[in-house]
Amino acid sequence: MSLPLHQTLQTAVSCVSRPLLPPRVRTRRALSSRAALPSSSRTQGIMERVSTSSEVGGAGGSNSYSGLKRLDQLWSNICNTSPEIKEIQEVVSQFSGSTYHSDLANNSSCMFDVLVCGGTLGIFIATALVLKGLRVGIVERNLIKGREQEWNISRKELKELVDVGILLEAEIQQVTAIKFNPNRCGFEKKGDVCVEDILNLGVSPAKLLEIVKKRFVSLGGSVFESKCLSSISIYDDAAVLKLSDGDVLSSRLVVDSMGNFSPVVKQIRLGRKPDGFCLVVGSCARGFKENTTSDIIFSNATVKKMGNSLLQYFWEAFPAGSGPTDRTTYLFTYVAPQPGAPRLEELLEDYWDSMPDYQGVALDKLEILRVNFGIFPTYRDSPLPAAFDRIIQVGDASGIQSPVSFGGFGSMTRHLSRLSNGIYEAISGDFVDKYSLGLLNPYMPNLSASWLFQRAMSARPNADVSSTFINELLFYNFQAMQSLGDSVLRPFLQDVIQFGPLVKTLGSVMLSHPNILPSIFRQVGVSVILDWLVHFVMLGWYTLLTSFFDPLIRPSIKFLPRKKKYELNRILEAWKYGSGLDYNQSA
Repeated sequence: MSLPLHQTLQTAVSCVSRPLLPPRVRTRRALSSRAALPSSSRTQGIMERVSTSSEVGGAGGSNSYSGLKRLDQLWSNICNTSPEIKEIQEVVSQFSGSTYHSDLANNSSCMFDVLVCGGTLGIFIATALVLKGLRVGIVERNLIKGREQEWNISRKELKELVDVGILLEAEIQQVTAIKFNPNRCGFEKKGDVCVEDILNLGVSPAKLLEIVKKRFVSLGGSVFESKCLSSISIYDDAAVLKLSDGDVLSSRLVVDSMGNFSPVVKQIRLGRKPDGFCLVVGSCARGFKENTTSDIIFSNATVKKMGNSLLQYFWEAFPAGSGPTDRTTYLFTYVAPQPGAPRLEELLEDYWDSMPDYQGVALDKLEILRVNFGIFPTYRDSPLPAAFDRIIQVGDASGIQSPVSFGGFGSMTRHLSRLSNGIYEAISGDFVDKYSLGLLNPYMPNLSASWLFQRAMSARPNADVSSTFINELLFYNFQAMQSLGDSVLRPFLQDVIQFGPLVKTLGSVMLSHPNILPSIFRQVGVSVILDWLVHFVMLGWYTLLTSFFDPLIRPSIKFLPRKKKYELNRILEAWKYGSGLDYNQSA
């Protein structure tokens, strides 16, 4: 139930920059009446009254009303397809034999140790690998360029970049556009839970990516921008990538960082429909008076019906670094991908109606600077293990982000050290077969256990629970975590599920509100709870393994053969990260 959705909004949203209208034709005045808009929807009128900026990389990289319509069409196609697997176009092909290729044989500039496909978040893993002395290239279909909208994160995430070496301590201040406290969690007037220093930094993606990109290039990294991946051919000694412009590159390993809609992932999953989605809409606007605090998760309404779906709305809000009265607000909801599910444009219409009441300011008093929207898919069988030799998924492509928060940036920073070390060992030892790479994306029970929380936060027809149930359940859980202290609440708010804190929280809720248990079973379903119990038991087992067996095993690793050392290191990491014991409370 940790909800830093902002961590991935800039890699999976569409943004529209501030208006370039004559001074007498302000966006705020044009918003005063929907009837005054010369368009079919208020959303279209708003978006056509703000200028668009150049597109950048990442899923949902469009920045116009037409981009919103394209994403809505994609979402509609997903909802209307059958859940069964189907034949899709193959991007990856595997062959036996050598890659000896005349186009590559005498062109060392086209040969790499690692090629990272997808640069918006891939630049971080690429820079970590080039720091280890590997020859690394990045292929990005657009430009490796951050958006104007901040990533809202905690200092802990930035410190992890410093620890890996891709960011300097002094540069944290340089990339931080704004700081704010406290940070609120609240549910339908039942009371608020406030914390300090959680997701309280607004980091400029433009500045951060500019710094990291310069560092990557200065260390010898190669960047191939405005180039789309056409195909990957896997041979015994290398992977050969063909790009849309006809270029051919060769690499010992391909790192797929192309996000939720990676064509390689689509091939691996055989086009299967995702198990769940989070839909997000919002805006950055100017004209807010109270603008020194943030909302991590806030709900001020009960379940509502839209089309064939029941929706529980949640909000996030953060001060923006572009001005003292600028504020970003997001509306999000969890839905099943089924016919009749609401479109993003419909959610935006609700957003314009509801946001003024949520923030206490009339819409016609605001100047809209940007409009944000995105869809976030997730699969229950995540992380995604390697399906081919010489290809490994990272970030959103691997599904390692939380199915509740979809915090792609936070997930990337958390696993950056583990992945960069593991990939370096795999390259150094030539452990690039499917089995060895699969150890880098292992089963993690704390990630799988998070599925129950998403299900609990998703409104379901015929669940036979009250319209206030979701808010009540969330409030009881957050109230329990607050009473149990920072050691329980803070990891949870940063996407880390741990066995001990989870047991304490659930125990506290059951003891203080035992009457809620039947409603939980009706809301999430018996089969989901039984499945969750398996992951809950495994979470306890991984905690035991990390706490007691890891210290006994680790000293003997150095005496093992290189391949066994690689495998055991990955197993110990799976225990540690799968139990959430990698989390450092003091970081």
